[in-house]
Amino acid sequence: MNLRLYFQYMNAFPSTKKILLVGEAPGHKGCGVTGIPFTSGAAFQDGQHPLLQQLNSQISLPYVESENTATIVWEYLYAKENTPLFWNSFPFHPHPESTQATNRAPTNDEIDEGVRYLREIREWYRPDVVASVGWKGMRGLSKAFPGENFLYIRHPSFGGKRDFISGMENVI
Repeated sequence: MNLRLYFQYMNAFPSTKKILLVGEAPGHKGCGVTGIPFTSGAAFQDGQHPLLQQLNSQISLPYVESENTATIVWEYLYAKENTPLFWNSFPFHPHPESTQATNRAPTNDEIDEGVRYLREIREWYRPDVVASVGWKGMRGLSKAFPGENFLYIRHPSFGGKRDFISGMENVI
């Protein structure tokens, strides 16, 4: 339900440039809980961005937790005119068999599985710009749309915040 609300809002959200940003996969503290890529419960609770404020009263969350990537992304977007639509190469939370309370990178087979969803999202949203956030996002885009070139933005995790912001400035 949260993802549907997000899509409805993004479809109606006024924007001078429609941007699709494709990441790796949902994390257990962010999208794995909210259903919305690059977004944690704390981002809704604490966020000042109009999209977060608009959706906050409508979404359903089992619990609220902070997630570093979501915090970096939404703090950056707060003062920006354009809000990108976020998606992931593999739209399900990959985790070790022993626990869902951690993350692992999606396998090549999982990224292959995500190709059809990525194609559907792009066809539905019809973005002006498509970019990856991280190399797994780029891998998904390359598999879904062979022969096309996409912009690359460094993922903000593991010390990538500054490069992420610089990359976003080139896209937004």
